[in-house]
Amino acid sequence: MAERGEADFNDILDDWFIESLKTYKDLHVYQLEHPTQVIEWTSGKTVCVAGYSSSKNEILELQLPLKLFAEENKGLCAERDFKVVHGGFTEGPVRCLRHVPGTRCVVTNDGLTSDLQVWTVGGDDSDVIRRTGSVAGRKTRRKKSDSEGGSRIAARHSSQVLHGAQSDDIQLTQLTSGQILYTPEITSSDPLSSLQFVSDDVFLAGCCNGNVYIADTRASASPQLSPAPPGESVLWWTDAAAGASSGSFIRVSSSGLAEISDLRNPGAAVSRAQLSVQSRRCNPGDVTVSWAPALNDCIAVSGFSGLVQIYNTSGWGAELQEVQPLFEHRGHAVSSQSDEGDVFATSQLWHPERPRTLLSAASDGSVHVWDWVDQSDADR
Repeated sequence: MAERGEADFNDILDDWFIESLKTYKDLHVYQLEHPTQVIEWTSGKTVCVAGYSSSKNEILELQLPLKLFAEENKGLCAERDFKVVHGGFTEGPVRCLRHVPGTRCVVTNDGLTSDLQVWTVGGDDSDVIRRTGSVAGRKTRRKKSDSEGGSRIAARHSSQVLHGAQSDDIQLTQLTSGQILYTPEITSSDPLSSLQFVSDDVFLAGCCNGNVYIADTRASASPQLSPAPPGESVLWWTDAAAGASSGSFIRVSSSGLAEISDLRNPGAAVSRAQLSVQSRRCNPGDVTVSWAPALNDCIAVSGFSGLVQIYNTSGWGAELQEVQPLFEHRGHAVSSQSDEGDVFATSQLWHPERPRTLLSAASDGSVHVWDWVDQSDADR
């Protein structure tokens, strides 16, 4: 970040604050002692975050400001701040974190081995997040070059966790017993950028090289492969659509190319676009792309800069076109006073039910929750 005087910084912050009165329905900020690369819902009003420094890190459950959820008379709501509900410490970095649905457990990976750490959030009137178990991965240690992204994790009901660092070491494990329930027949060793369930039994595994595998945990057949889009050798990040857009998945490359495919015909691109992102050298864990679960056709993209961008994919077609974001959250880039260079968004997450509410985190330790206004609707 270029040096700027205190007066200049305050002017920029004032201008952005005035602009935010028109562009946000709600905006709340929180400052962590150390930055996080993970944000995960543990309920509709709480999230879990954890640091990724090489030494000891905090793992926290935060309650979002209650003012955010006040539908009427927001000015009368006294709770305007984030609140630490539960907390604990990890002995190393947390590169991936998932909440196990229907439980008070979260599962993490440190990015150094393929093993998982299991944590219990509170319980028995305790405010402590404590480590209560571990799950062995199929490979004890990966190549050093692959360690940046860490193992990927997806969790479903019945305390079952899908995890793996590479395409050939994916496994479905029962947390309570440690029993391995399923391993797909994949021979390639592609580092993973994502793992997620698209239904109760079907999951999608996105690889850093752009390959995508679709597998059914009930079937013994080999997973279906959707090859990487042709062209330059770049990193790719993948996410499957939720809500009304379900049935599709998107791949975004480190050069900003986005391709949407249908899960029923994953080999072909339904639509393509060149996103308006800042090109930079990325690591596997840097970029996040996510479909909005409660807002049709919208995706969020972050990690290329300090911005979190919202794109509407409904107008994309088969021919490649340059597209501009529908909305940009500039709060992390504008408000940071970090002395360690440019600030980058490290993670973002849509609220599962509120259409335009997102959380985002940045490399300066800032965490924002914001409900943005679609200006095309506001101007009508």
